[in-house]
Amino acid sequence: MSTLNIVMAQINPLVGDIDGNKDLILNSAKQAITRYGADVVVFPELTLTGYPPEDLLLRPSLEKRIAAALSALCEANLDCYLVFGYTKKATPNPYGPSLFNMAGVIHKGALICEYAKHCLPNYQVFDEKRYFVPGSEMPTFQVGGVTIGMSICEDIWEGAPLGELKKAGIDLLLNLNASPYHQNKQAIRETLIQQRTQELDASILYVNQVGGQDELVFDGGSMAWDAQGVMVARSPLFEADLKAVTYEIEQKRLVAKPVSQPAIADIDSPLATIYQALVLGVKDYVNKNGFNGVVLGLSGGIDSALTLAVAVDALGPERVQAVMMPFRYTSEMSKTDAEQEAIWLGVPYHTISIENIYESFTSSLAEMFANHKVDTTEENIQARSRGVLLMAISNKLGYLVLTTGNKSEMSVGYATLYGDMAGGLDVLKDVPKTTVFELAKYRNTLSRVIPETVITRPPSAELAPDQKDEDSLPDYPTLDAILELYVEQDFSHAEIVAQGYDADIVRRVIRLVDINEYKRRQAPIGIRISEKAFGRDRRYPITNGWKIGE
Repeated sequence: MSTLNIVMAQINPLVGDIDGNKDLILNSAKQAITRYGADVVVFPELTLTGYPPEDLLLRPSLEKRIAAALSALCEANLDCYLVFGYTKKATPNPYGPSLFNMAGVIHKGALICEYAKHCLPNYQVFDEKRYFVPGSEMPTFQVGGVTIGMSICEDIWEGAPLGELKKAGIDLLLNLNASPYHQNKQAIRETLIQQRTQELDASILYVNQVGGQDELVFDGGSMAWDAQGVMVARSPLFEADLKAVTYEIEQKRLVAKPVSQPAIADIDSPLATIYQALVLGVKDYVNKNGFNGVVLGLSGGIDSALTLAVAVDALGPERVQAVMMPFRYTSEMSKTDAEQEAIWLGVPYHTISIENIYESFTSSLAEMFANHKVDTTEENIQARSRGVLLMAISNKLGYLVLTTGNKSEMSVGYATLYGDMAGGLDVLKDVPKTTVFELAKYRNTLSRVIPETVITRPPSAELAPDQKDEDSLPDYPTLDAILELYVEQDFSHAEIVAQGYDADIVRRVIRLVDINEYKRRQAPIGIRISEKAFGRDRRYPITNGWKIGE
């Protein structure tokens, strides 16, 4: 044997579907053997369970199901080395974690090598110390005289196990990952892996999961780097892929396999990757949960327009329903623009007025409201009337309701609980309003789907005459800058003011963020694109006595 053909299997598993994921491993490995003559096929972290399995790891039948899957993979007796992730029982511990996060190698019907993850992340979206016990051993295995080591995701970030691997004299490191997307993540990974190849003086295959899982999106981007720190192959972002490379044994050199490799592309633009993340997140959430399609309220505003475009790109126009629900304050421009968006995108479009519904609600409440002035209560009734209609359509058609609130609005509570927040998935929940505008312009560069008037006119909820968002909020560039400092970077009031922002505006924005935690706790999940999204990343108590201070 003078070469090893190695395939990076960047797959999209379904969390909890251990039997289905086992079949996905087998089918992918068979394709890799047939297409590329694979000697070694490498899969992502926790391939059998999918990632993150969360408290499914606590189910009593987990061990039995994993054992059955491992047995089936051995019995398949494929003519290659299968490297994949799974769980294994550690020492029983009724008061703490009792599992290993494993990488294993199957060859000739037997499990020949196992590695337990050493470094367990417990920050941002990760809580592995809840479930796993850290490993301590550093086994290697041989294929054709090549010494191969394994590590799992965080191990290569922390670098702690790498010294032992270097002492073992490995030629090649296989790093199995379930690394979720956030902006600029791929560039960070590439810088890290290049550094690790030079520290190890060995080639590295970084194999990542792809696909949407609740609010997380795994973007793939699997990579092969030679020992000199040169990337020789990279899988596409946001797509399942089998990528082949060849390890030349005598030269100890990793090279791209010519029949399988296009030229390595530059990292896609930030707006392109954000948009692809949103599309994949919607596609997998809808399909993996078995919805027939999606329905959303199309208001003529930019948030619903962008959400509609994402939904159509994810599912196709035939699985998307758009509903305009006008009221006396809805402008003719909004009606015209909404209809135009639906026509351009080819989606079924319906108009249902909420006038009669609103009048029925306010008439029923007239006696109780007799001694009270008209205020935001009546505005909220409009939003809640629309929410009732969308949920009824959802029930009848088996369609998921997409809400359209952006991160700026969710931060400061500029949304109606049980109204425009009623639904199952908020596509733009982690997308600031300023980025919404940029994404709308970006999407129009691919094909014209959002009217220019939607992008250029001042945003408005149209719940009152001549209403504008900036009547009650700072302008969006200012608001988003303050929110980025407070929500994502944890700056204090004084630190934000020191950046040049008005002290009163900063205090007001911080207070709005703090007092609206109760709304966000009841909001639908949304697709994560930042390093600190509401939900998994940022967890604050609703009831608390924390003061803003300076």
